[in-house]
Amino acid sequence: MVTIQDVAKAAGVSAMTVSHVINDHPHVKRETRERVLRAIADLDYRVNVAARNLRTGRTGTIGLAVAEIDRPYYGQLAAAIIAAAARHDLKVAIEQTGASREGELDALALSRNRLYDGLILSTVGLGPADTDLLKVDYPMVILGERIFDGPVDHVAMPNVEGARAATAHLIERGCRRIALVEGRLGDEVDVSSLRFDGYREALEEAGIPLDPRLLIHIEAFTMEEGAAAARRLSDSGAEVDGVFCVTDTVAIGVLRGFADRGVRVPQDVKVIGFDNIAEGAYTVPSLSSIDPDHSLMASTAVRFLVGRVAEKGKKRPVAREFISRFTVVARESTGG
Repeated sequence: MVTIQDVAKAAGVSAMTVSHVINDHPHVKRETRERVLRAIADLDYRVNVAARNLRTGRTGTIGLAVAEIDRPYYGQLAAAIIAAAARHDLKVAIEQTGASREGELDALALSRNRLYDGLILSTVGLGPADTDLLKVDYPMVILGERIFDGPVDHVAMPNVEGARAATAHLIERGCRRIALVEGRLGDEVDVSSLRFDGYREALEEAGIPLDPRLLIHIEAFTMEEGAAAARRLSDSGAEVDGVFCVTDTVAIGVLRGFADRGVRVPQDVKVIGFDNIAEGAYTVPSLSSIDPDHSLMASTAVRFLVGRVAEKGKKRPVAREFISRFTVVARESTGG
């Protein structure tokens, strides 16, 4: 196997100079750098990444753990984080947790075994009762809504504010009988509970009473569940002129379910989602949505993590919490 000393001899420089070139050290003369790079190419020298990681304590890779990578939202989020990490010369390894507490704990264990320099964990299964499990000795940033006031940095969506704006958008379009398609509400804070709060607040501000019959609960945030919810709502005979869906994926299913029952969107019922996934611009009709600025969330999460990696070994400062901004994207499904 070709060694760094072999490269140094071929280039007529020291092994330290070869190391500086490999690690892109700025204080290497151009002609020296070019001579070393030619020697590396001629000898087909390969950097021993494992050995370098042992010396530096870094892998150059961060972990990203998400619920389901085949969902449009998580795919879009992962792409944004990969782009943000690349600006810091970092690679991203993606873990799928299956939207379960056990899967998220497995992702924590992988980072504990030092497979990554740090972890960005999108929480769905872990909740406030699991806060102590996040008191880890490696850099980590939480994405999601289920853990507040925890011991690690937290990047969240503007759930309440965005849901309030989505519902207000329907009200501005003339809707008064607005249904909410959401997950089942429990005792813990999650996406559904936060977006329900925003929905309720918008109704109260407009003087519209909340009708429990217009709260449509689904078991999973899928297109299939959304389509089934729309069919149930149509078959119930309930008077409805607007629907706010907890995610765009659910909203796309709702469009399908209404089409199955001959309900026209936006003429009969207006529909808005949340997440502004790319697919929403290409549905028929195109889907109105809340855009939580995925790029800003991703760049903030990576920036927080890179900062924690850099200060590793030092006394941990107070955990930071960042709630992203949002915009209302009006498309055909609300008459936009």
